[in-house]
Amino acid sequence: MSQNLDRYQRQMIFPGIGELGQQRLLAATAVVVGCGATGSMLAMLLARAGVGRLRIIDRDFVELTNLQRQVLFCEEDVAQALPKAEAAARALRRMNSAIAIEGVVADVNPGNVLALLADATVVLDGTDNFTTRYLLNDACLKLGKPWVYTGVIASWGMTATFVPDEAVTLAGGRSATGCLRCLLGDMPAPGTTPGCDTAGVLGPAVSLISSVGASEAIKLITQTGALNPGLLHMDLWTHEYEALGALPRDPACPACAAQRYDFLDARSGATATSLCGRNAVQVVVRGAPPLDLAQVERQLAPVAQGGAHSIVRNAFLLRAQVGGYEFTIFPDNRAIIKGTDDEEVARSLYARYVGG
Repeated sequence: MSQNLDRYQRQMIFPGIGELGQQRLLAATAVVVGCGATGSMLAMLLARAGVGRLRIIDRDFVELTNLQRQVLFCEEDVAQALPKAEAAARALRRMNSAIAIEGVVADVNPGNVLALLADATVVLDGTDNFTTRYLLNDACLKLGKPWVYTGVIASWGMTATFVPDEAVTLAGGRSATGCLRCLLGDMPAPGTTPGCDTAGVLGPAVSLISSVGASEAIKLITQTGALNPGLLHMDLWTHEYEALGALPRDPACPACAAQRYDFLDARSGATATSLCGRNAVQVVVRGAPPLDLAQVERQLAPVAQGGAHSIVRNAFLLRAQVGGYEFTIFPDNRAIIKGTDDEEVARSLYARYVGG
C-alpha cells in the first residue's frame, strides 16, 4: 500500500523517530487484543502513527455504557449492534485509509491465539481479564513476541512491557525481561481484584495508560527510546505515580524459565466466563462447526419473547430475548448471555436454546 509520508511529518521531525523510524512503523504489524477502553485508544494511536498493519481482535459488541470511555465507538454502532472489532475497523479506516486494518470478531483462546499473533511485530493487551492476559503471556513467549500489558480500573492503571529472548532484536538490543508470571505469580483468583462493576472506570485514566502503552509499542517497532523497565502505576485522582523498578526474570518462573505454557496448553479451556460489570456471561463451545445464524434464528423464533420480532440478526451476530435473558450469539460458537453472572446457569441456557 503506497504511503504519503507528509501526514507523518510532525512525527518524523521528532528525533526519536525520523524517517527511518516511520518506515519501520509502516512495515510493522501490531495486534491489539481486546477493543474496549484501552484497546480502542491503543488502536487509534497506532493507526494515526502509521503502523502499517493493525489487527484488532474482540469478542464483544458495542453497548451504550461503552461510549463514556471507548473512543472508537458512537451511538450508531450501538443501534446497529455492531461487534467492537468491526466498528473499530470502520472507524480506524476513516482516520487512516493508507494502512491495512483488520477487524477480527473472535474469542482469543488456546486454539486460535498462536495463529492470530504469528505475524505480529508487537502485541498489545486491551483485555479486561487475567485469563486472556496469561494466555497472551504464554503465546508471546512461545512465539518470541514482545507485548505490552495495560489495565485500568477506577482512576488508576498499570502497564508493563515484556520482551522475551527471541524479541531482543526488535527492542534495539535490549535485554530480555521477565514475563507476566514473573511479575504477578499465579493468576489472581476470581473476585480478588476490583472490577469495573464495583469500582467504575474514569475515561482520562484510560487515555493516560493507553498513551504509555502505545508509546512502548512505537519504541519497540522503531527500535529507539527507553522502554519501561518494570511496572508503572498511575492514579489520576490522587496524583500518585509509581515506577516499581526493573522486571527481572524469575529463575523459578514456570512460563519463561521452564517454558511450561499452562494457559496455552489448556486446549479445552473454560466454556464460560463472567464479563466485567455486565451481569452477563460469555459461553464458548470449542471444536464445533460454525453456527448458521439463520438456522439459530429459526430455532429461537418460537421461544423468543414477542416471537420473531424480538430477534435481530446481522452479518456478525444474532440477538434475542429468551426467557428473561438477552442472548447475543456469534457464528464462532459463542454467546453472551445477559441477565445472569452465574456461569453454570449460562451454560445451561446455551445448551437448552442453542445447543452444544
